[in-house]
Amino acid sequence: MLLSVEGVSRAFGGVKAVEGASFAVAAGEVHGLIGPNGAGKTTLLNLVSGLLRPTAGTIQLDGVRCDGLAPHRIAALGVTRTFQNIRLFPQLSALENVLVGEHLRRRAPLWRRMVFLPSAAREERAARARALELLDRVGLADRAAEKAGFLSYGEQRRVEIARALGSEPRVLLLDEPTAGMNPAEVDSVARLIAEVARLGHSVLLVEHNVPLVTKACHRITVLDFGRVIADGAPAEVMRNPAVVDAYLGTRR
Repeated sequence: MLLSVEGVSRAFGGVKAVEGASFAVAAGEVHGLIGPNGAGKTTLLNLVSGLLRPTAGTIQLDGVRCDGLAPHRIAALGVTRTFQNIRLFPQLSALENVLVGEHLRRRAPLWRRMVFLPSAAREERAARARALELLDRVGLADRAAEKAGFLSYGEQRRVEIARALGSEPRVLLLDEPTAGMNPAEVDSVARLIAEVARLGHSVLLVEHNVPLVTKACHRITVLDFGRVIADGAPAEVMRNPAVVDAYLGTRR
């Protein structure tokens, strides 16, 4: 397993947002993380990405414990993410936003770029070509020069995914990537997630669109009040009485 979460808990004062959560994500797997509102899904992504530290439990990436590391160090290990609320730079172009995501893969120091050394110029050209390729992958190559703030909501979501892929992550964390999208845009993101997994990246997907999750994911973990109540293949999880209760209320 590439990403392993073991007995992870996080409390805010007397409120237990996540309690003893355990699951694992295999290499090249699309793993869904679902549950009702307030179940602790985004908190768990924040723990994996280092924005929060667990009060108990461990998180490992390919056998290396990372739950005590700063977010930039976890990103350098190969974990990148998108957010529920769009975090693009609105005055930068779509291309420039994706270039920001490539900084972990750049080798030329700042002074080489400032004096326009040939090696820095070659790296810059390669980075721009890679950014254009990523925008093409999310269907936005023709909007590369457009300021991110002028793009539609769904387009901004796709730029965020392209930016996250810019660091060539081993694990991509997607926090409700299809929120606010129309059905055509949702289908486009579903195809993109499948392509990302096909290329060898693992995906941990938080999403309220259950049909998308059951279609795109190899495995699903279900949270309710911070605890894991089900984990397994989509068809198995969706038949689980505890999952039905969590989404629809207690069965009579």
